Amino acid sequence: MGRTIAVVGLGNIGAAIAGCLQAAGRHDVVACARRPIDRLILDCDTSTEEVSLRTLTDPSWAEPADWVLLCCKAQDTPSTAPWLAKLCMPDTHIAVLQNGIDHVPRVTPYAGGATVVPTIVYYNGERLAPNHVRLRKVARYDLMVPDSSAGRGFVALLDGTTLNVQLSGDFATYAWRKLLLNVVVNPVTALTLQRQSVLRRPDVHSLCLEVLAEAIAVGKADGARLKEEDAARIMETLFSYSGELGTSMYFDRLAGRHLEVEALTGAVVAAGERHGVPTPLNRAFLALLRAVSDAAVGGS
Repeated sequence: MGRTIAVVGLGNIGAAIAGCLQAAGRHDVVACARRPIDRLILDCDTSTEEVSLRTLTDPSWAEPADWVLLCCKAQDTPSTAPWLAKLCMPDTHIAVLQNGIDHVPRVTPYAGGATVVPTIVYYNGERLAPNHVRLRKVARYDLMVPDSSAGRGFVALLDGTTLNVQLSGDFATYAWRKLLLNVVVNPVTALTLQRQSVLRRPDVHSLCLEVLAEAIAVGKADGARLKEEDAARIMETLFSYSGELGTSMYFDRLAGRHLEVEALTGAVVAAGERHGVPTPLNRAFLALLRAVSDAAVGGS
């Protein structure tokens, strides 16, 4: 029996998963976005598929859903409150497809008693046009959720799509490992306005290793099972990706949008402050990224 699914936020991540769900044809999918889209083109590997997509642009039109996939950027979570107020009931599940390590406390104030399911996203989405998105698979699995009844429900929800979901009994560690990827690749690509090939510069590579060493020390203090050698492993992983890949922060800077600073570099610095772990390089990145982000939205 199909479920009702509302995808809130139709950016790179939201458009890709909405297209995959709609292509599978198992559920009743509705997108909640600023602009209506009747049809969505989804590029995945060597195939292209075009699907119809029902879109709502006004929260007052929304009805309660079984699942809400929250795909907006972390900093935009408060702006989704009107949508979540209409979509969520106590038996609703909210899968939070956002970066960072604080999915549950970030979304719970707006959840209306719904169950919040933190979700790590590994696939890469690139919006080619308002109704066209490219999905690139860059890891063994595309999404990860905690090994819980809610997590297993999310796995079942994605059954039949091209996306594969991994269950984890140590979600916090994997969330920190994903954060490690993001605290180098996102800031460096955004600040240099270059795609991931910039990481292959020896000087940039060395800087990334030092930034990662700081973040690993913070993650270990926060309870994640990390090791010093994870820094080199993270860079090896990034080097295995195509140098032509962009990042969410890179695309946001190109578009003149507010950057996802606080959920990434800001999360490392904040956790370092909580645990008394110094983070001078991450603090430097944070100051520069905040300046770029503020300028994009007209701040000082």
